[in-house]
Amino acid sequence: MRFDNIIWPNAIVLAATPVISLISFATVPLQTETFWFSVFYYFFTGMGVTTGYHRYWSHRSYEASRIWQIICLAACTGAMQGSCKWWVHGHRIHHRFTDTDKDPYNANRGFFWSHIGWLIFKEENTAKVDISDLVSDPIIRFQDKYYEPLAVFMAFIFPAIVAGLAWDDWVGGLLFAGVARLVFLHHSTFCINSLAHYYGDHTFDDKRTPRDNFITALITFGEGYHNFHHEFPGDYRNAIKFYQYDPTKWLIWLGSLVGLTYNLKVFPTNEIEKGKIYMREKKIQAMKKKLDYGVALEELPSLTFAEVKSKIAESGRQLLIISDIVYDVTKFMDDHPGGKGFLKVSIGRDVTVSFNGGVYDHANAARNLMQSMRYARLIGGVPTSAKAEEM
Repeated sequence: MRFDNIIWPNAIVLAATPVISLISFATVPLQTETFWFSVFYYFFTGMGVTTGYHRYWSHRSYEASRIWQIICLAACTGAMQGSCKWWVHGHRIHHRFTDTDKDPYNANRGFFWSHIGWLIFKEENTAKVDISDLVSDPIIRFQDKYYEPLAVFMAFIFPAIVAGLAWDDWVGGLLFAGVARLVFLHHSTFCINSLAHYYGDHTFDDKRTPRDNFITALITFGEGYHNFHHEFPGDYRNAIKFYQYDPTKWLIWLGSLVGLTYNLKVFPTNEIEKGKIYMREKKIQAMKKKLDYGVALEELPSLTFAEVKSKIAESGRQLLIISDIVYDVTKFMDDHPGGKGFLKVSIGRDVTVSFNGGVYDHANAARNLMQSMRYARLIGGVPTSAKAEEM
């Protein structure tokens, strides 16, 4: 391992915080008030990332008032995942170059890399995306310029102050609402880059690794419907069904009720349904490849009606004709539901009319079974006298 290839600030934070958390849980009493505040601050900072960094600044999937932006930016800073400018730049590259060498958290490089490795090890990336909208925003520039002290304050000092002033638990606020909360938050949001690219369904497309998974959604504040998101990144939702877990979507929608968010973007339902149907068709085709549909029509040999009669006379094959396809029913004679006699009178004749309803309109199961009995294609037609009236 090359130590000069390690991003030491990231490595120290990502290694030290879990150790400190374990020691804290073993040695420091966790007060009830601190526990619930830690849970609140976990969701506040986590959904700040998904609502702010991700769906607002990265994808502009909705518009927001300045107060909403400031609150989101404060929450994102407390998540200690880099400045908005840095985070969005990397994420836009990820969407533009998903699963390629230019993707900063390329899932094809392994679970560890996409989860945390890309944060620890330096890697040159010359990919470019437009972030002019961020560069021109004064609050984004301010956060980027003073990110380190702001992140330390929002991640550790602020929760300690809240817990200390409110219920005199300065240490618990720092260790549980600060450090331990950060560990859980880091790995839950990191799962968006790792877990959401490994487990679940390709609901809309399977060209890339993102997948839809309910369990991942529970872990990542609703970001687990990742196949949908990569197909329709401009949609403010990740989950499109009302019963699917996506608290980030719900928060953005609630904000729209009071004017904090507006112009919530949704992709046309018609196009979303096309994606679903496309994948269903692919799955059906894959299933069909596992089944025996008999010899393909284009691969069948060609026979004239006279040759069909000769085959019956010479080999004893029990052949009949339906819609210009010759079928060999030799092995089916004793199994015909209507009895052997019905087939006997049809051998060597065209029974298209009777098969399709002249006598009995055969079920889909019968038609599927007949595919396995294909023998040849008929050319030149049949004499009128050879058409059976019943089967």
